[in-house]
Amino acid sequence: MIHLDNISKQNGHQILFIGASAALFRGEKVGLVGPNGAGKSTLFRMIVGDEEPDEGQVSVDRGITVGYFSQDVGEMSGRSAVAEVMDGAGPVSEVAAELSELEAALADPDRADEMEALVERYGEVQGRFEGLGGYALEGRAREVLAGLSFTQEMMDGDVGALSGGWKMRVALARILLMRPDAMLLDEPSNHLDIESLIWLEQFLKDYEGALIMTSHDREFMDRIVTKIIEIDAGELTTYSGGYEFYVAQRALADEQQQAQFERQQAMLAKEMRFIERFKARASHAAQVQSRVKTLEKIERVEPPKRRQTILFDFPPAPRSGEDVATLKGVVKRYGSRTIYDGLDFQVRRRERWCVMGVNGAGKSTLLKLVAGAAEPDAGTVVIGASVKMGYFAQHAMDLIDGERTVFETLEDAFPQAGQGSLRTLAGCFGFSGDDVEKRCRVLSGGEKARLVMALMLFDPPNFLVLDEPTNHLDMATKEMLIVALSRFEGAMLFVSHDRHFLAALSNRVLELTPEGLHAYAGGYSEYVERTGHEAPGLRS
Repeated sequence: MIHLDNISKQNGHQILFIGASAALFRGEKVGLVGPNGAGKSTLFRMIVGDEEPDEGQVSVDRGITVGYFSQDVGEMSGRSAVAEVMDGAGPVSEVAAELSELEAALADPDRADEMEALVERYGEVQGRFEGLGGYALEGRAREVLAGLSFTQEMMDGDVGALSGGWKMRVALARILLMRPDAMLLDEPSNHLDIESLIWLEQFLKDYEGALIMTSHDREFMDRIVTKIIEIDAGELTTYSGGYEFYVAQRALADEQQQAQFERQQAMLAKEMRFIERFKARASHAAQVQSRVKTLEKIERVEPPKRRQTILFDFPPAPRSGEDVATLKGVVKRYGSRTIYDGLDFQVRRRERWCVMGVNGAGKSTLLKLVAGAAEPDAGTVVIGASVKMGYFAQHAMDLIDGERTVFETLEDAFPQAGQGSLRTLAGCFGFSGDDVEKRCRVLSGGEKARLVMALMLFDPPNFLVLDEPTNHLDMATKEMLIVALSRFEGAMLFVSHDRHFLAALSNRVLELTPEGLHAYAGGYSEYVERTGHEAPGLRS
C-alpha cells in the first residue's frame, strides 16, 4: 500500500534518512520507533505529501485513502465537537454539507422560483447521503467521542471552548470516524486518560485498515502493533513482532554485533602484531605483504550504536516519620459541585499509592490538597513529622520562565549551590554540555518535565506527590524514571495513565468512584487481577 524506496532526507545540517526503505501492507499494524528528532514525524509528512524526500521515492497505491493525525491540530471554533468530527469523515461529509445548504435553500422564500430544481437536486443528494451511511454518521461520531471520554454537553458545545488536549481528541476522532484505508497516528495516546486509552486500543485492534503509529506508551503500543519499523542513524530497520519482542531482538542483535566486533578487533590486533614484528625481515616479506593485502580487503564490523540514555540519580532523602500525610473529614467543593464530603485517607512511610478514577473524580484535587496547593473547605490535612515533600503538578511546566536558560533556572532556585553541583544535577536529568545554555522557551515538553523534576529533587524529598509525571516523556526517559523511582525509599502518591508506570511503582491503589473510595493493598497489577478491570470507568 505504502512504499518508501531508498529515501534520503536532510533538514539543515541534520541527516534524517540515508537510502532508507520500508513498506506498509494491507491490514498491517506497525509501530514506528526511534529517538526524539530521528525523523518519525517527517516520515509521516512525506507519506501524506506535505514534504518530499531529497532522493528516492515515497509511493501510495492508487485509490488508497490515508488519514493522518498529528499533534498540530490547528484552529477549531464556531461549531460543535460532533460537527467538527463529522466534517472529517471523507466524501460523506461533503454530501452532508450540500444537503444542509439545500435544506436552507428550500426554506428560503426568495428562491421559490428555483423550487422544482432544488427539490430534484435534494432528492439526488439525499439518496447519495443515505447510500454512504450518512444518517448513521452522527451516531457513529458520538460513539467515537464517547469512547474518548466526551460528555454529551462537550459533544454539543462549541469546540473552541475546549482545552488544547480535548481539541486533540476531536482531531483524533475525525480520523477514527473517517476509517481510511491507512491511518498514520503520531502520538495518539498523548492527553488521553486511561479509560480513553483502553477504548482506543480496542478500536485500533478491530480496525481492518493499515496502521502506522508512534507512541510513548509501551503497553499501548505493544497491545496493538505486530511489526516495528525503527529509525536509527538514517536507516529504517523492520522487526516482525510487537514492541517487547523488538526490544528483546534489538538487545540480542546488539549483543551479537558487539561480540562480532570484539572478535574482529582481536584478530586485527593479532595480525597487526605479526606485521609489526616481521615487516623489517626480508625472509617474511611475502607473508607480511600478503597479510597487509588481506587486512585491506576485510570489511570492518562496526560496534553497535550506543543509544544515549539518561540515568536519573536521586540523592538519598532523610527518613520521615511513619505517618506521612493524614486527611480527616475533608470536604472540598468547586461551586455547587462536591468533590469530597468527609474524606479520610492516610499515607504511611514507604507506601506508594497510585490514585485511579475517571475524569472529574478528584484525582488532581486530592494531590493538591495533600501538597497544600488547595485548601479543604472543612476537615484537616496534616503532614507528618520530618516529611519533605516534592510536588510535580500538571501546570508546573507552564510556570518556567521561557527567557531564562536551563542553568539560570537552576541557579534561581538554588542560589547557595555551587556551579559544579548544579551542572552535575543538570547532567543527571539529561542536560549535558551546551544543553544547559538553552532558553527554556525552546525546550520540548519532555525537556521541561525533566527540568521540573531536577528542581523538585535537588534537595531530596522523602514524599513525592506526582500528577501525571510521564505525560511528555519518551519511552527511554520514562524507563529511566521508573528505574530511579523504584530505588526511592520514601512515600509516593501519584496519578498516571501509563499502565507500565503504574504496575512498576505502586504498592497501594486508591480508587475514586461515585460510590466512594476503595483502597487496595498491593500494586496496580494486583488491582487489575482482583477487580477484573484496568480502570474504574471500565466496569461492565
